[in-house]
Amino acid sequence: MPRTAGQAVLSRRALNRALLARQMLLHRSSLSAAKAIERLVGMQAQVPSSPYIGLWSRLEAFQPEELSRLISSRRVVRMSLMRCTIHLVTARDCFALRPVMQPVLERGLYTGSPFARQIEGVDMGALLAAGRAALDEKPRTTADMRKLLAKMWPGYDSNSLAYAVRYLVPMVQIPPRGLWGGQGLPTYSTAETWLGRPLGSDVAPDAMVVRYLEAFGPAAVADIQSWSGLTNVRLVVERLRPRLRTFRDENGRELLDVPRGLLPDAETDAPPRFLPDYDNALLAHHDRTRILAREHGRLIGRPTALVDGFAVGFWKVTREGGGAILNVGALTHVSKKDVAALSDEGARLLDLVASDSKTKDVRFTKARS
Repeated sequence: MPRTAGQAVLSRRALNRALLARQMLLHRSSLSAAKAIERLVGMQAQVPSSPYIGLWSRLEAFQPEELSRLISSRRVVRMSLMRCTIHLVTARDCFALRPVMQPVLERGLYTGSPFARQIEGVDMGALLAAGRAALDEKPRTTADMRKLLAKMWPGYDSNSLAYAVRYLVPMVQIPPRGLWGGQGLPTYSTAETWLGRPLGSDVAPDAMVVRYLEAFGPAAVADIQSWSGLTNVRLVVERLRPRLRTFRDENGRELLDVPRGLLPDAETDAPPRFLPDYDNALLAHHDRTRILAREHGRLIGRPTALVDGFAVGFWKVTREGGGAILNVGALTHVSKKDVAALSDEGARLLDLVASDSKTKDVRFTKARS
């Protein structure tokens, strides 16, 4: 596979292997959890257990307690970032990425949700100041914020008042939610209070775009926009172009990449992997065919099994008595050899997510189309 700059064409399989390598899914990495989270430019985390499974699939000796300690010690946080969705990021990336994402969150409130329309006439500056002060005073749930803000702005929809604050004030979800096995309603603090210093002031997305390419490239402008939620990405790319190399995919789309981005041989063996709900390896491109066939779009957002680097079906763990069963629903044919390999990997997954179960079993079914 070509490794030099130019308009070389990268096949779907070559793009798949590049993505797997950069996502640490081709070979498990020896990185720490914190360094891996930064390498991935954050991890999708609206389902609190997802980053744990995502890191287990990517790191050699990952233990859930490592990530729980990072969250408890405030070295990593869960907050709304790319695409207005909850991501797990290091404290350092919270300071760096949240200012860049402010326009995305503003657009999410004003054009992507009904909340702004429900509170027309409210002084937004006063609302955000009141919300920030309340969260700086002590951590609060959304229900807490609804009650407090409804008293200050009677006659307006309290849910919309609370969500306006959630969109526009940099907030983090605090433990015990997000810990391995942790419970409780989402409870919020401002990022500055929780982490003890103000956010950064650099709103230029250039560094973030370069990091995206390192983690997900080679990629098109539309891919960068789809992952981040940013607009006008082409202007950023043109500024960066002297620092980038370019390729084409099989459909002629221009793909951008960092000079030393990993490009394994397209025929490199790829081991079976289990990805959690909403894993960015599946979501981070506008054209997801490098890992997900178009006819398998129903897998988006679901825990997904990979065979030979591509999504083949979904998985779910169920409990029966004292046992745990990993059910794998295949959307395409899986050979006996791959079933055996996926079963071995699945048994290890059960050791992670159902360590207290007396019995563990992996079962395959043909999913309904």
